[in-house]
Amino acid sequence: MTLTADICADAPGNHRSRPDGGARLLLSVVVPTFNERDNVSELVARIDRCLAGIAWEIMFVDDDSTDGTLDVLRDLSRSNARVRFIQRIGRRGLASAVVEGILATSSPVVAVMDCDLQHDEALLPEMLEQLITADYDAVVGSRYMAAASVGNWTKKRLFFSRVATALADFVLPSKLTDPMSGFFMIRRNAFDRAVRHLSNQGYKILLDIVLSARPRLRIKEIPYDFRTRLRGESKLDSIAILDYLGLLIDKTIGHVIPLRFFMFACVGGMGLIVHLATLAMLNRAAGIAFATANLGAATVAMMFNFQLNNQITYRDQRLRGPRLWRGLLLFLVVCSVGAVANVGIARVLYETHTYWTVAGAIGAVIGVVWNYAVSATLVWRAR
Repeated sequence: MTLTADICADAPGNHRSRPDGGARLLLSVVVPTFNERDNVSELVARIDRCLAGIAWEIMFVDDDSTDGTLDVLRDLSRSNARVRFIQRIGRRGLASAVVEGILATSSPVVAVMDCDLQHDEALLPEMLEQLITADYDAVVGSRYMAAASVGNWTKKRLFFSRVATALADFVLPSKLTDPMSGFFMIRRNAFDRAVRHLSNQGYKILLDIVLSARPRLRIKEIPYDFRTRLRGESKLDSIAILDYLGLLIDKTIGHVIPLRFFMFACVGGMGLIVHLATLAMLNRAAGIAFATANLGAATVAMMFNFQLNNQITYRDQRLRGPRLWRGLLLFLVVCSVGAVANVGIARVLYETHTYWTVAGAIGAVIGVVWNYAVSATLVWRAR
């Protein structure tokens, strides 16, 4: 049986005729992009060469690039029926882009890779062969196997990658040499077993899929050499590291406490430190009356919390421009009401002979829940 017939038989109804009227579609390559104008055409040309004889398409998911990437994608899609793209406005993130791209395809097999030309597209036929003939759910390109390499990474980046891999080992059902890989191929029916449980948090979509799939995925790793980026800029930054930690936390406690609430509460804890530090400076150091100093400290802490939540907790719904100032005003109002509720409830509990620490803790929890629920509804509501 041929590869096409084998995989199509394995996933009936999950394939469709190609736009050009050729063989039934076998493979979709999903590529998230943001400001990759100089790489898009080259990637399509390379994939076209290495997938000769295979019915394939490429699905770009662009997060509203500003460098002309979208113009290139439009031109390519008009001249090449294999090229498709999605333009996302007001949404960011590699993981969610990959998920949207896969959901917009109907092929029985999907590959995921970056647009920066650092992944070895020549491995796609081998990955497809392994996926089908050995009956795996997913095949992952690994940079850490014996015959692989990470290219010219700095010691700092290599260190952080190794630490991230070690952290992933604590939550993975079975060990992978490179759970952080962004280069993999997966059966569509295997992805469907995971998609409703995904966190869509951060950049490491493979790890999210592996941890979310039920039952456990059968995975094969193959080595490859990670290339040096020639054009464009890396999207890896400190926020990406926080996103990754958020993913691990979500997969550990997300079934009990929503990740966004956990992050909101952590920001609130840091805001408490800011409040106390500001109060000490205003009251103890500057000699301002306690009531006035406390009001000033509360305002500073709330502004700190708003900024950090906007940058981290609600990064995917980040407020900008006029909406930023409107959001700040609403947040101050919401948190002020939450503070009044906190104090009021704690006072009532204390007056009914509840121990002061318990009364205070209950009031604080209710205040945090109020702030989170109302902020999510009014301040960072989805557009």
